[in-house]
Amino acid sequence: MARRRLPAPVFDYLDGGADDEKSLDRNTSAFDSYELLPAQLNDVSSIDLSTQLLGARQSIPILLSPTGMSRLFHRDKEFAVARAASTFNVAYTLSTMSTTAIEVISAETSGPKMFQVYVFKDRELTREFVERCKAAGYDALCLTVDTPVFGNRERDLVSGMTIPPRIGLRQIGHYLSRPTWTRDAVSQHDFQLANITHRAELGGSGTFKLIEFLNQQFDRAVTWKDVEWLRGIWDGPLVIKGILSSADAQQAVNAGASAIMISNHGGRQLDAAAAPISCVCEIRSQVGDDIELIVDGGIRRGTHVLKALALGANACSIGRPYLYGLAAGGQAGVERTLGLLRDELLRGAALLGCRNVREITTDRVRTISTP
Repeated sequence: MARRRLPAPVFDYLDGGADDEKSLDRNTSAFDSYELLPAQLNDVSSIDLSTQLLGARQSIPILLSPTGMSRLFHRDKEFAVARAASTFNVAYTLSTMSTTAIEVISAETSGPKMFQVYVFKDRELTREFVERCKAAGYDALCLTVDTPVFGNRERDLVSGMTIPPRIGLRQIGHYLSRPTWTRDAVSQHDFQLANITHRAELGGSGTFKLIEFLNQQFDRAVTWKDVEWLRGIWDGPLVIKGILSSADAQQAVNAGASAIMISNHGGRQLDAAAAPISCVCEIRSQVGDDIELIVDGGIRRGTHVLKALALGANACSIGRPYLYGLAAGGQAGVERTLGLLRDELLRGAALLGCRNVREITTDRVRTISTP
């Protein structure tokens, strides 16, 4: 449905990955390397999969990943996602590159909320975001660490996709074939980086200039010392997003992380990077039980979440699935996505013989033997 409602360049921006998209494909297919081992004749008349995550109680072990420029996919943008997350009492993560401001989203959701941030060359810009999150009552901060440069997203090169979209002669047919999306885009003029529009002097006027400014702010020289600096100005839960190796996981713990989001950026950065689900056991073995692990990437089924939990994760995070829902039907579409995953998760837990998250343990999963 999202494909039918979005212009092709916009859908490909949502759907695509880097280079040959091997990591994008493997993120989901890697779950097939594991099989579940149900325990029979347990009393599963009552299933409660609520969990404590990042200092907040939520209804299921799923949270919503940060995704930039949600206005690309529906006119209700981040509002729709935050409201749906609040309805289901799951954590919503607002992106630095969002089209709705930190403070506005805080007022929209009573559920757990996290803000995703980068350590920019201008450290004071990062500090400003942190202070705004404190004032707005955000529960946690998520630092993305896997973007020293942008991945090679070839679908966008082929389609001519830009952020925000520029409709040239090559793309005009795609946009005219989606009149509702195009009408909303032309009439609303709200493709903006809402968290820095008040600082337009940084990059000149207009969204393109602000995006150019932020792109120049990505710092290849960021190190673990900068994570320690961020920890020093933020005293709440701190998630490090973009970790795949056990060595980096240990570095994150040493730098003060509360949680690690095992992620390859949805296959949009380094192609051929490991699938997050394949890294869970090694990272859990390295860091022990005191730090929370979140699997981000490839989640398409409730059984995927069950496998991640059994392997040692505390929760899973979804990005594309809720954006497909957003594009398909706004808030109702996001709620449909969350409802499907919740129902699959509850049904799967009952069939697995587990009444709560604590019972989804390593003896409920095994690696499939290959001939």
